[in-house]
Amino acid sequence: MLIRCCLDSQLLRDMWCDHIGQAGYPFALFQRYFLFQKELYLSHLYNTLTGVSLAYFNFGPQCCHSFVCVFIQFLILRLMGRTVTAIATTFTFQMVYLMAGYYFTATEHYDIKWTMPHCVLTLKLIGLALDYYDGRKEVEALTPEQQRFAVRGVPTLVEVCGFSFFYGAFMVGPQFSMTQYQKLVKGELTDVPGQRPNSFVPALKRLVLGLFFLVVYTVLGPYIPDEYLVSDAFEEQTFWYRCLYILIWGKVILYKYVTCWLVTEGVCILTGLGYNGKDEKGHSKWDACANMKIWLFETTPFFTGTIASFNTNTNAWVARYIYKRLKFLGNKLLSQAISLLFLAVWHGLHCGYLVCFQMEFLIVIVERQAISLVRDSPPLSKLSSITVLRPLFYVLQQLNHWMFMGYSLVPFCLFTWEKWIKVYQSVYFLGHLLFFTLLFALPFLRKALVPRKEKLKKAE
Repeated sequence: MLIRCCLDSQLLRDMWCDHIGQAGYPFALFQRYFLFQKELYLSHLYNTLTGVSLAYFNFGPQCCHSFVCVFIQFLILRLMGRTVTAIATTFTFQMVYLMAGYYFTATEHYDIKWTMPHCVLTLKLIGLALDYYDGRKEVEALTPEQQRFAVRGVPTLVEVCGFSFFYGAFMVGPQFSMTQYQKLVKGELTDVPGQRPNSFVPALKRLVLGLFFLVVYTVLGPYIPDEYLVSDAFEEQTFWYRCLYILIWGKVILYKYVTCWLVTEGVCILTGLGYNGKDEKGHSKWDACANMKIWLFETTPFFTGTIASFNTNTNAWVARYIYKRLKFLGNKLLSQAISLLFLAVWHGLHCGYLVCFQMEFLIVIVERQAISLVRDSPPLSKLSSITVLRPLFYVLQQLNHWMFMGYSLVPFCLFTWEKWIKVYQSVYFLGHLLFFTLLFALPFLRKALVPRKEKLKKAE
């Protein structure tokens, strides 16, 4: 009842996934102390029942959608085997089912419904089909990454269910592979072979960090609501005030996602799923399920830095299963564009998602060109290396970075054309004007500021 009551509040609704994440800790403790290296079917059943119980508690009979897709996916693996047909069928069925769910349930607001965990499940099942297909190939024919994730055996129904409904990641992620899950239930994901992992402290650290960002968002969120962006009061403010509001709003709005991912990551670490081997110094790494690189996220002045630090697990999934498998196109830019298009469609049917990822694509291209220009141009390189000016450049970069990060997030969070176009009009489409101008201007600036010998050296 507590979670259902929380849904009456916009702010607490945004924090719903944090409550769900915390519910996973008792489940993880039970699995850790009573199911470690026990019969595999017991772990599969436990993971299935706990995940389904969370789904039913929040969505009631609508959790049947997940059952349908998991069962159909099991049939695809068994009946079609390790074939391209199985991959095509999986991709088509799972994505069409998800799109249909979006179509019949979508509203103009951020709603918590069965489609939210289902989009996570969709990626998981598509990844399973691709890893199962890779299992047919010889080891030498696979990349080192594919060798890690290729599924060699034939998963049972209870195993596919346990993998799909695992309570630590069913609601909001993170993504993990079938091979990781198999190692988890066998008790192999531990820093002390044969014993329970020493993961309690690392898990607690992520939980505490997640709760810290929960407090930050809970305190600041009510003062920076989404609704203000489309209000008449917002339009009456000065241009610079509107820009500053978007800057601060864009930073704060992301903390609700940061909170959810940190808390659920702690659950995965506690079970051992977060174990990622040891570093060069022999220290255990617990970042296998990390979705956030907090220090980089908070300190980077670059858009590419934020992308590399935010939702990293999903980004890695897209890179592994979409981007790298488009290598046959022979064009990195095209592969990146298709990957971002897939992400936009996967998020939902609102046009705001497409606009957001279009802006991300544009900004990343421009930023890379600008960084290359500063590096290769002697006067710009010399200017940027002046120590006394570096703090000033850093502050200006951060202001620019978060202003246009917030600008890009406007359609992502407001969804519908009527809302986000109103906000963009209020700032005169500043982001589009600036970055499209730079996209065409930077090549000419490069010709003027980069000596010919530097161009030839780069071409070589």
